[in-house]
Amino acid sequence: MTASTIELPVAADDHRIARYAAAAIALSVAEAALPSPLPGIKPGLANIIVLVVLARHGWREAAWVSLLRVLAGSLAIGQFLAPGFFLALAGAVCSLAVLALAAALPARWFGPVSASVLAAFAHVGGQLLLARAWLVPHDGVFYLLPLFATAALVFGTINGLIAARLLAEPAPRECVS
Repeated sequence: MTASTIELPVAADDHRIARYAAAAIALSVAEAALPSPLPGIKPGLANIIVLVVLARHGWREAAWVSLLRVLAGSLAIGQFLAPGFFLALAGAVCSLAVLALAAALPARWFGPVSASVLAAFAHVGGQLLLARAWLVPHDGVFYLLPLFATAALVFGTINGLIAARLLAEPAPRECVS
């Protein structure tokens, strides 16, 4: 009896998603090495990549990049299936849901900066709700909301400005090897 192999076709989109996901994972791993004044407050640098993918290639590819970043990033830093993984996943899912809704907003008034800020608030909200429901079964966790919301506003704005700057430049040529 011979072993059979299943070969899946690999499209140019798959290569593109892999390149963007690799960049997002690298930023996540680098960010994990940065000191944080309070657990959970991070700049969210990988979200810059997600915003660029969203603007250039759509929500589906942005969702792939975001979820692959959470999965592979947690594996790379040794947090897979730890509370940090689930908090990151909750934040990413809430952020992606808000970005899907934000896609319906008029592009004339809502660009990468507003999308980034909305996504950052959703990320923080998702994490706090999961923390309250699972890790800290007390409403006192919501006393952290002003601190996390301020961080979301600051880092969401900065990341959105960086994404807008990257989007102002021509997209790199696709090269598939």
